Amino acid sequence: MGHQAINWLERDNREAEEAPSAAISALEIQPDDVIADIGAGSGYYTFRLAPLVPRGRVIAIDIQPEMIEFLTNRARGEGVKNVQPHLSTITSLELPPESLDSAILVDVYHEFSHPVEMLASLYSALKPGGRLFLLEYRGEDPEVPIKPLHKMTEAQAIKEMKASGLEHFKTLHHLPWQHLMIFEK
Repeated sequence: MGHQAINWLERDNREAEEAPSAAISALEIQPDDVIADIGAGSGYYTFRLAPLVPRGRVIAIDIQPEMIEFLTNRARGEGVKNVQPHLSTITSLELPPESLDSAILVDVYHEFSHPVEMLASLYSALKPGGRLFLLEYRGEDPEVPIKPLHKMTEAQAIKEMKASGLEHFKTLHHLPWQHLMIFEK
């Protein structure tokens, strides 16, 4: 999603459509965790995760310099000290090995132009036992009002994550439109 769509990411009805507060409450994040919000965009999830890691940090990762600038200004403006905007590339998170306790991808994985390379980079950045929280619109559900191009089936996601070395831990089915799939290194 381009930086021009910040208003759509921050839309008022997002809670009703996607229930991000329910997704976040299911993550079991620890107060000192380092979590990457990959494809952070406007920071919709980033700034909701930050209070949960008061002794940790949220690395807000995006490939667009405009989003990084927006995130930097937002963190400064809101006085949030544990958000670290971070520019990545289309093939690498540009993070040190075993530097993350977890990572979250919200409706972004299906957009990767180089998914194999990005998953290899993510796998490297996760600590042993680290978790990936993958939210994607349910491809199996024709009632989800999103174009099929922007949906994934649970089976497809599990197959692709397994190929990268990530094991499926569980899938939560409590969100209105998305799968919340949890994978472990």
